[in-house]
Amino acid sequence: MSRKYFGTDGVRGRVGEHPLTVEFALKLASSAARVLAPKGGTVLVGKDTRISGYMFESALEAGFVASGVNVMLIGPLPTPGIAYLTKRFECDFGVVISASHNPYEDNGIKFFDRNGGKLTDEIEAQIEQYLDEPPVTRGSSELGRATRVDKSRVRYQEFAMSTVPGLDLSGFKLVIDCANGAGYKVGPRILADLGAEIVPIGSSPNGRNINLNCGSTSPGLLQLTVPGVQAHAGIALDGDGDRLVMVDNLGRTVDGDQLLYIIARDRKKKGLLRGPVVGTVMSNLGLEHSLQKEGIQFRRAKVGDRYVMELLKETGGTLGGETSGHLLALDHTTTGDALICALQVLAIMKETGSSLAELAAPMPKYPQVMENVRVAKKIDPFSSTQITDAVARAETKLAGTGRIVLRPSGTEPVIRVMVEGRDEKLVREICRELASTVAAAAEQKVAVG
Repeated sequence: MSRKYFGTDGVRGRVGEHPLTVEFALKLASSAARVLAPKGGTVLVGKDTRISGYMFESALEAGFVASGVNVMLIGPLPTPGIAYLTKRFECDFGVVISASHNPYEDNGIKFFDRNGGKLTDEIEAQIEQYLDEPPVTRGSSELGRATRVDKSRVRYQEFAMSTVPGLDLSGFKLVIDCANGAGYKVGPRILADLGAEIVPIGSSPNGRNINLNCGSTSPGLLQLTVPGVQAHAGIALDGDGDRLVMVDNLGRTVDGDQLLYIIARDRKKKGLLRGPVVGTVMSNLGLEHSLQKEGIQFRRAKVGDRYVMELLKETGGTLGGETSGHLLALDHTTTGDALICALQVLAIMKETGSSLAELAAPMPKYPQVMENVRVAKKIDPFSSTQITDAVARAETKLAGTGRIVLRPSGTEPVIRVMVEGRDEKLVREICRELASTVAAAAEQKVAVG
């Protein structure tokens, strides 16, 4: 069953443009209620700090209540917090209103099942089947009720801290950049409750400044602040609190690949690592090589945490993630959780007495160069012998010290050409050559028709 509106992370788009309108949100709530709670039930609804969140919260509330579903409104809370509390409160499903790391002009609506996991493609397709029908309005005796449960966010804070039992961050000075997003309250509180001295930045949301020059996608201010205040480390969340980038005491970023290495290496030493570590086709080759040296198996999935999750479940693994910092620790959570993964790293720092820089040092980051080649229409790059021959020649030049990824964009007519290896000059040269070959092959495809 194909899906028209649901992508890899719910329904997302520009506010005011279809499908991110009040009318669509109302229909989506009614359709979701038919599939996920046909006999009534309860839904937990949370959001990030975008100004449009109030509007969509109200529309979803109306749609659910009219369908006979009780609504628990918890306000701004990281996406993983909604996933956890959906299961904790025994709700039939959960909803998050967020566009993650995107600017405030965008928003999105994503769902969790009763266990805090993402919906399957099949269930999302079932929901879409009802979108052309008018929203349901039951009689007064069958309507749902809406209640605010804002104070319940403390339960997520307690859960996050329970994943690092006995951790005492006294003596640690930490800067946390909350991206003016969903984690602006719970993030600093968790660290403070564990005894750390904290310097919060990006923690004054006004509805329009989420992810604006702050957070995991723009850690520049954090990089200046950490050494400026002589902190031990910095923590950068994204708008909905499911991505993590850290900064060491020298102001250098430590990305998702490096954090994955730090956590995996520690778990391997303690005998706690199960299955392979899963990254994506874009994960740095340095991560793969470093894990191999530690005797840790590494597997690559397609780009997207959904595919990392699928491969982890398939292989029995519990630890995976993306370079962007979307990390999955399935022995603790059901979805990516920046705060919980940050606590895992801080616990390792505390236990070993090592700085973040020292923990990340054993993993080299190979130079990685990417060019986006715009094409007139989408093509399969591997259907062209011109391209495959060029790739074969490039791989010979790399002589086993690098790798090449050609990946068509899923949302625009672009072929992403990525080359990675130890020799940066060679990597750049090969990337330019391959990009030119892809562009020429694409033009030839169009000319042929």
